[in-house]
Amino acid sequence: MYPLKIAPVFKKKIWGGRALFNQLNKKLPDEGLYGESWEASVHPNGMGVVLNGSFSGLLFADLLADYGKEIIGERLWQKYNGQFPLLLKFLDINDKLSLQVHPDNNYALKIGQSFGKAECWYIISASPDAKVVMGIKEDIKFEYFAQQAVVQNFEGLFNEILVKDGDLVVIPPGMIHGTLAGSLLIFEIQQNSDLTYRIYDFDRLDNGIKRTLHYQESLENINFSLRPNICNFKNNKGQKILLDWEYFLLSQLVISGSYFISSIDVLRFYTSIEGTVSVSYNNNTFVLHKAEVLVLPAFCSIDIYGDALLFEILPY
Repeated sequence: MYPLKIAPVFKKKIWGGRALFNQLNKKLPDEGLYGESWEASVHPNGMGVVLNGSFSGLLFADLLADYGKEIIGERLWQKYNGQFPLLLKFLDINDKLSLQVHPDNNYALKIGQSFGKAECWYIISASPDAKVVMGIKEDIKFEYFAQQAVVQNFEGLFNEILVKDGDLVVIPPGMIHGTLAGSLLIFEIQQNSDLTYRIYDFDRLDNGIKRTLHYQESLENINFSLRPNICNFKNNKGQKILLDWEYFLLSQLVISGSYFISSIDVLRFYTSIEGTVSVSYNNNTFVLHKAEVLVLPAFCSIDIYGDALLFEILPY
């Protein structure tokens, strides 16, 4: 097997914009407002296609069906029963993101899904007024919150936080979250799930119709004990490990010149947050541009050349 580049899958969103094109040079299909670019996706709601090598043109999901154990690695293949564990995204949040919550693995399994949705955001850029919701204030009780949810009056219930470039925001299952102001360009790492329960959508109309709210499912999944977990790494490139979580390990690699990445027994993902690099393996070379994702299968090694800030994602 060899290092894989997978075509992104773009998603139009009511809260999206044009930053995926304007700032990340993503080739969007049309002039619409796009909020998400799904990277290395095998999810049924948006499956990517292999872009390079002998498997070019094949759905990544179909390649995994034939070579999943070889790509993912025996250990993770057994742990996840052949399921692909993660989904990476770039998000352009150009308007308010609905207040929402994601379920955990146990809830997902009850409704016939493989994974819940733990995620983290790395904020590539944020407008000065960018404000997020992260969890419910400590003194708010379930009964009062449920009453306020019925009448859609959430004033004073949430932790509201100004965020900035370089913030890493950890969003475990059960953490109600969203945005209230400003624009954000985000790199997101999440479990391979598309389960989202909206509890408030700012009374917006999407093609003349209010989007569906998930009142009961939200209340079943909100964890009132969760508190905001935000750290800034904008000027801390010397720290290699950014997040060591039960779902994955996120590290940053500062590349200046040449860098060798040795093989291990499970797959890894790489993306460039800043800069462009050349990637070489077995006398083959290709370019990894900013905001592109490389899937490095188990037992593959590569040489990297250039000047860039790369993120490495290792599934657990």
